[in-house]
Amino acid sequence: MKRFFDAELETFRSDLVLMGETAIRQVRDAVKALVEADVGLADRVIAADDELDNLEIKIDNEAIRYMNLRAPIATELRLVIVGMKASHDLERVGDEATGIAKRAVRLAAEPPLKPYVDLPRMANMAVEMLRDALDCFLKGDTDKALAVIRRDKEVDTINKQLYRELTSFMIERPGTISRAIELMFISKSIERIADHATNIAEEMIYLAKGKDVRHDDSVKNG
Repeated sequence: MKRFFDAELETFRSDLVLMGETAIRQVRDAVKALVEADVGLADRVIAADDELDNLEIKIDNEAIRYMNLRAPIATELRLVIVGMKASHDLERVGDEATGIAKRAVRLAAEPPLKPYVDLPRMANMAVEMLRDALDCFLKGDTDKALAVIRRDKEVDTINKQLYRELTSFMIERPGTISRAIELMFISKSIERIADHATNIAEEMIYLAKGKDVRHDDSVKNG
């Protein structure tokens, strides 16, 4: 992609990277707020959601303007389309982080149901998947993108295990039901963040190879 570093495309790429870093920070802060019962930090995550919304709009506008004015060649067209899709996934990551933060506020008012070990571990995995997927965008590393896609199963496994554990809590100790449900929703949000990272990795493969692997089980299973 020789024209990749045209000024407009470089701005487009930089804004997408900024959006990715912002989404990662939001997820990390939301989970930290949960673990530390830090209501102030959770409130800051919630208040910052507009930052990602505004970046998504900016990226979409840049992409549409570029397509309208520059008659992009095929590789550039793929770049802007993939960038728009990735920005949508990142905006959804921000929404999930906001949801986690809101539940962290509610949980902060009660004693922890159990030590927060699995949720931070899941979140770290999802964030690393997200960071690697964005790195693929910068470097065109399809091998790393494939690795991101295949790691999604690990997050799914932890999510299912946590669901089973929390269900047992609710059955054996009915007084834990409200807290267990909140934790189930947080676990599901983290699982969705990993799904969004997977979506971005799949789009990066399309960008590099022009191949759609979204429904290719052989890619997901290795």
